Amino acid sequence: MDALVRRNDPIAAIATAAGRGAVGIVRASGRDLRELMRALCGRELAPRHATLLPLRDAHAGVIDTGLALYFPGPHSYTGEDVLELQVHGGPVVLQLLLARMLELGGKGGMRAAEPGEFTERAFLNGKLDLAQAEAVADLIDATTEAAARSASRALAGEFSRGVQALGDSLRDLRALVEATLDFPEEDIEFIRAAGVAERLRGLSGDVADILARARQGALLREGVRVVLAGQPNVGKSSLLNALAGAELAIVTDVPGTTRDRVSQSIQIEGVPLHVVDTAGLRETLDQVERIGVERTWDAISDADAVLFLHDLTRVGESRYAEDEARLAELLAAHAPRHAALLHVWNKVDALDPAEAPARIAAFARRHGMGGSRNDLLLSARSHAGLDGLRQALLQACGWQAWPEGVFIARTRHVQALGACAEHLRVAQALLAAANPALDLLAEELRLAHRELMAITGEVTADALLGDIFNRFCIGK
Repeated sequence: MDALVRRNDPIAAIATAAGRGAVGIVRASGRDLRELMRALCGRELAPRHATLLPLRDAHAGVIDTGLALYFPGPHSYTGEDVLELQVHGGPVVLQLLLARMLELGGKGGMRAAEPGEFTERAFLNGKLDLAQAEAVADLIDATTEAAARSASRALAGEFSRGVQALGDSLRDLRALVEATLDFPEEDIEFIRAAGVAERLRGLSGDVADILARARQGALLREGVRVVLAGQPNVGKSSLLNALAGAELAIVTDVPGTTRDRVSQSIQIEGVPLHVVDTAGLRETLDQVERIGVERTWDAISDADAVLFLHDLTRVGESRYAEDEARLAELLAAHAPRHAALLHVWNKVDALDPAEAPARIAAFARRHGMGGSRNDLLLSARSHAGLDGLRQALLQACGWQAWPEGVFIARTRHVQALGACAEHLRVAQALLAAANPALDLLAEELRLAHRELMAITGEVTADALLGDIFNRFCIGK
């Protein structure tokens, strides 16, 4: 009951980012804000018209002169009455206006909004579905142009419409199957005549299509964690600098120069990559360097892709080669199962162009490492092979430019679509049996439908809503 009451409270918040700015916004939302509007603005406001007026404190002093806009519900962002004040963007001015707004609305139970509460109310009042509400935060948090455009498509409802179309088709299938449960003597013939098997195959294909697009959208939102790993002095820091286009990491000929992780976010074709340069992997008595090596293994255990850097000028050295083979075993043990492992043979500029492939082939014959399609020739110093590495990273993480454009998606969307696809797979297997268990078929279709509807919020637990909206900024 308390949660329901709080959802009916009028709320107010500063909607612009912290700090100084040319313009600042304070907004309020509630069932009826007309009394607040008259007290704060000194007059009635025409709906959806910007009005320039003085905004006064409790003693009739002017806090600031700015624009006031009134959006009566349900024709507003939240579906409730919304009062928005656009004033000069000084932090003190905004805090004074917020305090005055809360003071005037105190009798009506007005309180400061919690993170994401304006958008949560938009969802609860049917102005946005849950996938669109999440896209609001994703649009704000977008770090690349591609991610911003994809979030905009999701906010416009492209993802939701696709999910809803699948849900409608699945609902029709459920109705056909569940109708037969009341007439068992006609069940299987009715199912065959209605073409349920063919429709189920088509629906499974449509789910697979939107799942593939959602995976691309999740890459745009989450990015890819790329770890540069290898022995000391193989060129990891130089590669980070080359990828970032800036001198971020210190580069010297002294082994052990990098003692802690150095991270930089870059983008390749709009896909965010979070690249981590790490301490060289070796046994050491230096306590600080040893801590750095431990952190390297921690980073590798959380990676989506690992670039295993090799020094082409040293592959013929027996001690170096033995250490490489040992590191390969350790990387296989520490890297997540889903992580891509790319072998990057650096310092190709120090060799004759025809010499590098022969060295790699010889190394592969002796140590069973390298010589595969995941081998990349590179010079971190001259940037030779850098474009090929960028494309290999995109391919390794599963990115492919979608012809119709990608909508932003989250891990929970991908998981829900994957679970839906699995229930449909089981349903197809049940239907293919000689004597299909139609009650089990109906249950699998119900579970598949539930997974789909969780994406848009038609079936959603309150705990999930709290987790989603608590990650929003205050005032949105």
